[in-house]
Formats: sequence, C-alpha cells, structure tokens
Amino acid sequence: MAKEFLSRRGVPFQEFDVSLDREAAVRMIRLSKQQGVPVITVDENVIVGFDRRRLEQLLPQEPAKGPHLGAEVADAMPRVKLDGAYVGGIKSGSPAQKAGLKAGDVITALNGQPVHGAADVERSLAALQPGAQVAVAYVRNGQALQIEVTLA
Repeated sequence: MAKEFLSRRGVPFQEFDVSLDREAAVRMIRLSKQQGVPVITVDENVIVGFDRRRLEQLLPQEPAKGPHLGAEVADAMPRVKLDGAYVGGIKSGSPAQKAGLKAGDVITALNGQPVHGAADVERSLAALQPGAQVAVAYVRNGQALQIEVTLA
C-alpha cells in the first residue's frame, strides 16, 4: 500500500510499507537488487540505504516556493478515527502557531472545502498566495473549531 507525501522541500514521494505489500517488496528488490535495507527511488534513480550525498544530488536544494502554513500534516485516518489531516508538528513562529493550531489537531476543511488527508492540504495551499487569509476548520479533543490563518 503506497502513501503519498510531500517532503519539506516540496518534492512529492510515495512510501510503500513492504511488510504489508508483497508486490511492493518484490518491486523494490528488483529495482535495487537488495533485500533488508531501505530503498528510495527518485525519478527512477534507485538509492540503497540512506546515501545522503546521492539524495542531495537528486533532490532540489531550495525549498518549494509558495505559501506555507508551518504545520506538518499526515492523513488522519490511520492515527485517529477522523477524516482529515492530522497535525503532527508546528514550526515555531509559523502562521499555524500564531493562529493557535497545535500538534494533535485534525484539519477538516480549508476555506470551506473538505480536507480528507494531507494531500488536500497541500493542494489547497498550492492554489493560494503568501499573505492569503485561510479559514481552517479543525477538531481538537473532540471539539470542532475554526480559525483564520494568514499564510506566509
């Protein structure tokens, strides 16, 4: 089963849990000729283990431009029994922190549009500009709340 993510540098990637997905395990072994070590592929380039030098060559060095919330999000459903984006961390001084979001919150909507997972947050933010005001609906300790956030 693959999960899609966006790295801190704005690079989309997929994570495969090969312990649960035999086809993914076979594909990674076929690509890398390795078994029992981490395998990363970046644009069809295979990286075995955590070869930082090779990763730095293949990944953009500049963070992605565009608005940011300053919250690390992941799909909420595997962690809590809610549909949305689970806030795993908040960057100090970020728009999310200034607005009052906290780790453990679950974002359920942005500007009135439902959020079903982390990818929805990334897509919604990508369509906006820094300085934009965003209405963020979220759940904290079972209570539905809403705040306004000014994106950086």
